[in-house]
Amino acid sequence: MGDVLPLDALLAARTIWPAGKGAVRVVDGEPTGHAALDAVLPQGGWPRRALSELLLPADGVGELELLLPALARFTAAGSPVVLVAPPYLPYAPAWQAAGVDLAWLHVVDAAPRDALWAFEQCLRSGACAAVVGWPRTADERALRRLQVAADSGDCFAFAVRDRRHAANPSPAALRLECAQGAWHVRKCRGGQLPSQPLQLRPGPLAALPH
Repeated sequence: MGDVLPLDALLAARTIWPAGKGAVRVVDGEPTGHAALDAVLPQGGWPRRALSELLLPADGVGELELLLPALARFTAAGSPVVLVAPPYLPYAPAWQAAGVDLAWLHVVDAAPRDALWAFEQCLRSGACAAVVGWPRTADERALRRLQVAADSGDCFAFAVRDRRHAANPSPAALRLECAQGAWHVRKCRGGQLPSQPLQLRPGPLAALPH
């Protein structure tokens, strides 16, 4: 028979929770910079070592504003952030105005057939704090490889994709869909889906070309 742990130790480790109460919320995510979003995410922010999907009706609907607070913190701490195959050349003055240290921002200009490979390799490298990719073609198997790579590389992975993929299964820990000017949480591993969409205030890139 194995060792018997005291009940207090189990509760402190958050491996069980008292009957009649909800699961303990482990707030160990990376703050998004948007209080309303952090409040509904199970980990209180972007899930660590995991893939998050941003599903969009078109480019430029606020996806960069959603990511910028975290990306700015990473680069300010001297941690590399990589953009893989962005649809537009990043507009450096706007990124600087948002607090991003350009010395730690890297852009990989990859053809569609190479973008997924480059995305995965950056995640697996262990050298990046976050990798943002715009994969045009990615099935569930490819997304699973990205999820595994984010975990093994201890990295935040963000896949920006067309919202038509919302109907398809995905191994991503978090899926956010932009629809009618609001963000809808379509999947959040380890928590309940919020019943209401989130109206998040646009950031400094709203009126500037990316």
